[in-house]
Amino acid sequence: MKINFILLALLTISFFLKAQIYTGPIPKPIGVYGADGIYSVASESFANPNFPTENIRIYYPSGISSKVPTIFYSHGFGGNNPSNIMGLLKFVAQKGYAIVFVPYQTTGVTVPERYSNLLNGFIKAARDYPNIIDTTKVGFMGHSFGGGATFTNSYYCFTHLKWGESGRFIFASAPYYSFNITQTEVQTFPADVKLLTMVYDNDSTNDHRMAIDIFKNINIPASEKDYLLVKSDTISGYVYEAIHGVPNTLSAFDALDYYAIYRHLDALCDYTFNGSLAGKDVALGNGSANQIFMPIGMKNLEQSDSPYPKYPENNYTYTCSDISNPRQAYCEGTSSVAQTENETIADIFPNPAQSTFTISCKDQNFSFALYDYSGRKICSENDVYQDITVNTENFSSGIYFVRITLKNGKQWTEKLMINKTSFKK
Repeated sequence: MKINFILLALLTISFFLKAQIYTGPIPKPIGVYGADGIYSVASESFANPNFPTENIRIYYPSGISSKVPTIFYSHGFGGNNPSNIMGLLKFVAQKGYAIVFVPYQTTGVTVPERYSNLLNGFIKAARDYPNIIDTTKVGFMGHSFGGGATFTNSYYCFTHLKWGESGRFIFASAPYYSFNITQTEVQTFPADVKLLTMVYDNDSTNDHRMAIDIFKNINIPASEKDYLLVKSDTISGYVYEAIHGVPNTLSAFDALDYYAIYRHLDALCDYTFNGSLAGKDVALGNGSANQIFMPIGMKNLEQSDSPYPKYPENNYTYTCSDISNPRQAYCEGTSSVAQTENETIADIFPNPAQSTFTISCKDQNFSFALYDYSGRKICSENDVYQDITVNTENFSSGIYFVRITLKNGKQWTEKLMINKTSFKK
């Protein structure tokens, strides 16, 4: 099953980047967003309750006398060693912020367990280190598998824990599928969340349609979100590769990291946490010169308010329309999936279900399919009129997805919880 493998491809990223030494002909930025900060870096390391062999770590500015805005980072699949992205972790702390790094298992666990591992680690860090972490000013940043998880976990922290009420953002980099989040939830993020979505032109791993789906469907105003595409370059014989691994790249630590990622993250923090309009112009500049600028010789970034996929799905290992993607119905620019309408087209009850659930679609013929969390089809039925009741006695408790298809091609997907703890035979 594809979801169980994410993954060796997803991310061979960065198992062995031992010493991150800056390389390439273009020097680091100085005196602007993206320049190294003034703080020395301190760190805390403590037990990870869901992954005993890998500690949770917090990197923060040394010598602080009060708590600071904090970024919660979700790494790519297989990237559970923080040395893989030590450049980013240190950069954030040097700028005066804290960043939390939570490793999660890649084998022997389910996708929901990985998401929970990340979320529980973030919550534990915030609760155990209130002298460092300011949960009123937070950012959620993630790459690849972690990029998809970032939307689900940030939604929980924003809406249930009320984190970020004085400033909050999401920075999603080359995101993989987003599980355990419904279309309703995507469209009910707090109105003050800022979003920066970044993809890489030569990424052949994750279909850009996954990033485009969430970017377009999320209810964040256009003025508070941007979609950026980073391009590859060769300068003086040195290759800057805008591939899937950036910034967790095995081969380099260079101007792509600083100018494309760190610079925009720095500016996004300044705008979100301090209200800086100069920061907004760089991070969320709607295509401004300051936003898309790259050093002389490098191609500028591409910005879009309404991105559309540049390449066909067969360009990627993990395609948006694959059944493993619970948001398959929202993919854009594919021939295999009809465009989904946002409105609800059926009722599903009870939800959570115990022994049965019913799908009701008034005065309509429809088909339905039920998928488990990994994207495996559990059951289906064609040409149903108005309603159908499904027996769940042989199903395990957990999260499922019900996909409804009308005869006119409209589709709708809804999350279904099956909870059998109180079910008696």
